[in-house]
Amino acid sequence: MPHDETLSLNVKKARSGALLSIITYIFLTAVKTIVGYIDSSHALIADGLNNFTDVIGSLALFIGLTIALVPRDKNHTYGHYRAELIAALIASFIMFAVGIQVIIQAIGKVTSKTYAEPSLLSLYVSIGSMVIMLVVALYNYRLAKSVNSVALKAASFDNFQDGLVSLGATVGIIGVLIGIETLDTIASFVIGIVIIYTSVMIFKETATTLTDGFDSKLLKQMRELVEDVEGVINVVDMKGRSHGFIYFIDVTVTINPHLNVVEGHKITEDIENMMRAEFGDTETIVHLEPSLKKPL
Repeated sequence: MPHDETLSLNVKKARSGALLSIITYIFLTAVKTIVGYIDSSHALIADGLNNFTDVIGSLALFIGLTIALVPRDKNHTYGHYRAELIAALIASFIMFAVGIQVIIQAIGKVTSKTYAEPSLLSLYVSIGSMVIMLVVALYNYRLAKSVNSVALKAASFDNFQDGLVSLGATVGIIGVLIGIETLDTIASFVIGIVIIYTSVMIFKETATTLTDGFDSKLLKQMRELVEDVEGVINVVDMKGRSHGFIYFIDVTVTINPHLNVVEGHKITEDIENMMRAEFGDTETIVHLEPSLKKPL
């Protein structure tokens, strides 16, 4: 299957993972907020609001992945793969605002001393939510690994974190049920902090990628592998960019100056094939220079 068709298929598979997250988060948001208000559980309401931000984030990812499927055109010669990153950036701002709101509400409950009195119903909902999110996290992580999607892998980590947030809400509700009336409100405060932390991490990672930042450790690993390709004498320069689903790598290597065009071209193909085999969807541009060293 041609490279572009394989990439398109992987994007569609990752989009199905994003759709699963959207459906799951909408269901959990509705259940948690309704039960939380009926049962007066601050932690469960906060967890529901956290899931609402995840609906936005997953929807942004889904839209971004849909735009990423748009073929290259004269204005986007590298494709539209960065669309998901812009959507994620917008979602991070919304998540930050919701996190602030959750913290303000928790502080208000403490100052007014209006503590929650949840029942076993809230506890059951929180435990059920935790189990569901952990299952979704595992599914999306395995899917991300199979299609080599960095974005979906990050989403799976967010799914896992949401499972832990539900665990925190569960602890808070249990605390109230055993007589520690402030624990539910404290749990909602902690959940607000987690939402803000997640939004900042998403913003940081997305902004770095959009400004052509690239993992130095990954680039070093790539460089070492290129150096081992037969016919490469030295790697003069190497640069990398991430467009979400695909890496764009520029590498300059020196080769034996006495090789003909066909032999030199084979080295570039070997480098391109190796990079794609090792790092998934990767487009590598190879520039050849004659080596001043005598070949071994």
